[in-house]
Amino acid sequence: MLRTLLFLVTFTGVLAACQDSVSRNQDARILAIGDSLLSWNSALGSSIPDVIEKELGQPVVDRSFGGARMLTRDEGDEGRGLNVPYQYEPGNWDWVVVNGGGNDLLFGCGCGRCGTVMNRLISEDGESGQIPDLIRRIRGEGARVIYPGYLRSPNLLTPIEHCKNDGDELEARIARFAETDAGVFYISMQDIVPPGGLTYFAPDLIHPSRKTSRKVGERLASAIRQLDARP
Repeated sequence: MLRTLLFLVTFTGVLAACQDSVSRNQDARILAIGDSLLSWNSALGSSIPDVIEKELGQPVVDRSFGGARMLTRDEGDEGRGLNVPYQYEPGNWDWVVVNGGGNDLLFGCGCGRCGTVMNRLISEDGESGQIPDLIRRIRGEGARVIYPGYLRSPNLLTPIEHCKNDGDELEARIARFAETDAGVFYISMQDIVPPGGLTYFAPDLIHPSRKTSRKVGERLASAIRQLDARP
């Protein structure tokens, strides 16, 4: 079942990752990189980056890719989009929306005994790991970073319910890291889905429905708008 889900996620992500490039949209100031949380519903023009673009009335370059992992591997040129850090391209970005880590935990260790994978993603103190390294690279080139958390599924039995504890720990570490940099913002999505909110998910009970992508995109767009207005 997990192999089937990974194929579906990756296929959807291929469509998303092929639709945008930095060279085609040099005027964009917002870049989105990550996994299927961001790219889902892109075929319908309703992905989270699509919603951000519509809400702000500004172009968003979307390089998110279904099935992408945060930990880098040698995928060759054609598979580099499957690694979130390789999705990043330098540009005149004001904002980079980043997510990732869930696929590493789900497919890398089955969300069980994941200490090694977790620490490679981000250490307990938030100071080291692939996620801090990527964010520091982006910050070093001048952009601010928004890192949205994953959805939760209260009172629902989903195929990834066993990953909840690892997801909570991952996001706690990311939030800890964000506290050390005034240009990094972790935004929780744990309250998006209400108890028993079946319609907030796609039929696979993993990915966001269109309305959920809209809610997440609206929250992120609102954050960017408010932070841009700060003196």
